[in-house]
Order: sequence, then C-alpha cells, then structure tokens
Amino acid sequence: MVIFQSLRSPARTMLLVASALCCTAALAQWQWVDSAGRKVFSDTPPPVGVSDKNILKRPGLAPAPAATETANAPATTAPATTAVPKLNDRDEQLEARKKQAEAEEQAKKKAEDEKVAKARQDNCERAKRNKITMDSGIRIATTNAKGEREIMDDKARAAENQRLNAIIQSDCGAGIQ
Repeated sequence: MVIFQSLRSPARTMLLVASALCCTAALAQWQWVDSAGRKVFSDTPPPVGVSDKNILKRPGLAPAPAATETANAPATTAPATTAVPKLNDRDEQLEARKKQAEAEEQAKKKAEDEKVAKARQDNCERAKRNKITMDSGIRIATTNAKGEREIMDDKARAAENQRLNAIIQSDCGAGIQ
C-alpha cells in the first residue's frame, strides 16, 4: 500500500494495467476432452482432430460454445466425460500370457506322451519278435559277463519267456499272442 500511495495516479494506473496483463496469462488455458475421455488442460490449442463439442474451455473469459450447449441440454443425455479409462489392459495381457503358457505346457506334455507311446510301441514290437524266436525252439546263445558264449538251457528259456510275456502284456496292452 505504501508503494501505491507514493505513486501518482498515472503511474498507479500503469502498474495496475501491467499486473492485469500478467494475470491474463493464467487465463490463457485450454481445456478439452481427448479421444480416451480424459480432460486435458493446456496453454496451446487442442489438436485439429478434436471437435468443438469436446472443447470445454477456451482462453479468455468467454465460455466454450460446447459448454453452454451442454449446460442447456436436457438431463437425458450423458456428459462426454463419463468414459472410464481402461484399467484391465494388464489383466487381458496377463490372461493371454497365462493361456499361452498353458498351451505350451500342454504341447510339451503331448510331445512327452507321444515319445513314451513310441517307446512302448518299439518295446512291444521287439518283445514280440523275441517271443517268436523263443517259441521257434532253436538254440539261443547269450554272452555272459566274462564275454563267453553260453547256450540257453530250459530254465533260462522259461525265465526269458516269462519276461517277454510281461513286456508284451504291459507295453502292447494285449495278452500273449
């Protein structure tokens, strides 16, 4: 107040005008609703793609035309700012990753099951061929731990027949053929 009292009337007027001009910069604010439904505040005008009805406030004291139209509009229309931002994008991505991991796990399990089935099929075929050889009655020679050749006796032949029958039953899924 002391400064204003010491200044003469024209100087006081100039100081008031200068302070008023500084305050108008704060009034130069734009406000609009973007395509995602969020309010945007800026000192620059909105992009060209924003329609006039989405501009809520223009610089200066005059209200935006869209704001006066929405104020006079009947209550049956919903305001444009009721759009809810998407918060479940991460949930959708997480679900997609979970589904992909489950699909990969199922593919691994399927490949492992196929591998086991192939091994069982091979064991079944080998056991059937050996069983045919055992049932033919020809002499069968084996090699012992010392590397010596031994002819299979009746006791060893019966044990081998029993072992082959068990393999055929478990791997072929059928009885002895």
